[in-house]
Amino acid sequence: MSPAIRILEKFIFWSRWLQAPLYVGLIAAQGVYVYQFMLELSHLIGRVGSLSENDVMLMVLGLIDVVMIANLLIMVIIGGYETFVSRLDLQNHPDQPEWLSHVNAGVLKIKLSTAIISISSIHLLKSFINAANMPEAAIRWQVIIHITFLFSALAIAWTDKIMTSSLVMAKKPH
Repeated sequence: MSPAIRILEKFIFWSRWLQAPLYVGLIAAQGVYVYQFMLELSHLIGRVGSLSENDVMLMVLGLIDVVMIANLLIMVIIGGYETFVSRLDLQNHPDQPEWLSHVNAGVLKIKLSTAIISISSIHLLKSFINAANMPEAAIRWQVIIHITFLFSALAIAWTDKIMTSSLVMAKKPH
């Protein structure tokens, strides 16, 4: 192999580090979600006693929504960095997430799609609780979008299963 090709390949491999600032940016976005959560929590606590049961439920669902999006961010930050940039040196770390030990691009896609479905479910539940104050068409579109997320996740999982079983078959001796 020529020295020029070797240098090119090393440069291409190095280019994965260009993603590192993107993950740092997502960490900053995580900070925004922490602030948003604390702000919404203070509104809930500050209005305790003056809210209806539906209002409390909607505000709590809003808090859950923020937490689920924050969880999604963590999966993207840690899983994406581990998968596409560099291995994290976490051997024997007591706080290492269980899912990180077997993360790959396929697993990450499935985890992300299920997280998106969960977030969509919370939004849909909020809409159903607040249905009297929402146009029917908006709720209908939310249901359609949610079903689309479900089918997309199933398609991703099915594709990953096919690819995984194809790899297993290809590795078996003939």
